[in-house]
Amino acid sequence: MMAMFRSFVSAAQLRQHQQQNGAAAAAPGESLESQFSCPICLEVYHKPVSIASCAHTFCGDCLQPCLQVTSPLCPLCRMPFDPKKVDKSPSVEKQLSSYKAPCRGCSKKVTLVKMRSHISSCTKVQEQMANCPKFMPVVPTSQPIPSNIPNRSTFVCPYCGARNLDQQELVKHSMENHRNDPNKVVCPVCSAMPWGDPSYKSSNFLQHLLHRHKFSYDTFVDYSIDEEAALQAALTLSLSEN
Repeated sequence: MMAMFRSFVSAAQLRQHQQQNGAAAAAPGESLESQFSCPICLEVYHKPVSIASCAHTFCGDCLQPCLQVTSPLCPLCRMPFDPKKVDKSPSVEKQLSSYKAPCRGCSKKVTLVKMRSHISSCTKVQEQMANCPKFMPVVPTSQPIPSNIPNRSTFVCPYCGARNLDQQELVKHSMENHRNDPNKVVCPVCSAMPWGDPSYKSSNFLQHLLHRHKFSYDTFVDYSIDEEAALQAALTLSLSEN
């Protein structure tokens, strides 16, 4: 799996290098449409923007969620970047307006900048999508596929509502912006856990964060132990701290 991920990232980075240097030809075995596709949505760029520090390009809308966090990372290379140094990419826009590629459905040659709108109305593409196999588990199972899995990766600041903060970003954000806030609030990390009480308000949220959530939850979880034993251990620890 990791090898496949590295291969995907390497291919995407090669495409980005070709775009920056005005390369019109697709890489061997790769379509021109793929060469000018956003690494996030995997569709032809729409209003492309580039990160100044690493020069990687994405659709403007696709990159927006990354710009909402305190310390954004490039979705492709995972390098930190300054959200104020993200600009439109006129060179990529020019190439999108210049190059044509065959539609994946009807094979009609379409300018890349118009490919999205063409695909949305192409009957051949719609037929292909209708005939795509539905999702099936890798291993057959009689268990229902969950549809309401809770989000335990990013959290909302209980003071100001800032969104998409991971655990360490929540700690940093709270220390920088709410150090002197006297309000009692519910810890969003604890309330997201199976044993969490969504109605319990911490009397000193910042101290709670520093003691309980200074490091990522995953750092301390042993997924090989019995789930019931882990729950009991967590409850015992929680009661001892309160």
